[in-house]
Amino acid sequence: MKTYLISALALTMGLGAVHAEDFDLNALIEAAKSEPPLTVYDSTGKITDMAEGFAAKYGLQATGTKTKATAQLETIIREVQAGNVQTDVSFISDVPATIGQLLPGGFAESWVPPDLANDIAAEARDPLLVVSSPNVLTFNTTLSKTCPITNIWQLTEPEWKGKVAMQDPLGKPSYTDWFNQMRSHADEKIAAAYEKQYGKPLGKEFPSATEAFVAALAKNGPLLTDSDSAAAEAVAAPGQTQPFVGLVSAAKFRDNAGAGFTLGLCHGVDPIIGFSNATVAVIVKGTDSPNAAKLFIHYAMTAEGIAPQAEDGKVSSNRTVGLPQNEPSGIGAHMDEVLAYIPSSGLQDWDTRQDWQDFWRLNYVR
Repeated sequence: MKTYLISALALTMGLGAVHAEDFDLNALIEAAKSEPPLTVYDSTGKITDMAEGFAAKYGLQATGTKTKATAQLETIIREVQAGNVQTDVSFISDVPATIGQLLPGGFAESWVPPDLANDIAAEARDPLLVVSSPNVLTFNTTLSKTCPITNIWQLTEPEWKGKVAMQDPLGKPSYTDWFNQMRSHADEKIAAAYEKQYGKPLGKEFPSATEAFVAALAKNGPLLTDSDSAAAEAVAAPGQTQPFVGLVSAAKFRDNAGAGFTLGLCHGVDPIIGFSNATVAVIVKGTDSPNAAKLFIHYAMTAEGIAPQAEDGKVSSNRTVGLPQNEPSGIGAHMDEVLAYIPSSGLQDWDTRQDWQDFWRLNYVR
């Protein structure tokens, strides 16, 4: 399949492409002060705290509201088509849908803060990714001192039949996106991990190593859940006696203190310990607060602005911004083991979702 690229220049033209040396943050702040209050959406409740921090810092009115990515997409399209734009900024945790629908349809635009661009990895600027939310392999620290697997292919073996907890790929698009990201960007590593585990090259039954892995995992009957919370509970809820390996959001490690869970991070697993689900920032076309919208995105790309989400292990695309030392999962020290989301294949992720869902459905065995 093709790998699709969208020009960063094309995405920013409508909002005014500006070089770092020409960017004036103070001028942007002053321009924002003359605009109506800002409305911002995200799929995490932490957007409320971010909006409050933004308002306090700049003396501007801003309201942050938690809304699912699908609802954000529908709302933006409906508002723009009706010529009644109420949404100013959306942080959408569905990059492929944004690339496949919003941006090419002219419903929204991406803007990268010029003065921060050099601190943001090139692959996270096209369009602008605000944070990455690691979904990582976990284990129960009361049942094992260390992660009980060292290679992801072990999850396809009889020992772990029915004992891998994860969200259902038929209901969670980020999992089919993960499959396609593996095939697009890590297939050789998946094949090498097989050979390392079994001492022989992977066969040619499937067109790619990723498809072979996904099929084998599905046939091993993983415990499919409708939420990260349920997957985390299966792995490490108090009183759990059966060893499970789970694939859950790093944010769920807060339940170790909040709910008495005993989640441990699997690190050192060959070749990856999980994947990142990225969040893209867009400014809605037709907003009457374009400068305030830019200012909010600039704020979100700083350590101060993203702090409420960093507490949950969400990693800023600004490489100068780290995670808090007391972040409970410890993922900050192992992000190089996580498959990063690369938006250059985002349109392909979008186009192949149904194919991957069909592939999973055909191979899944309870």
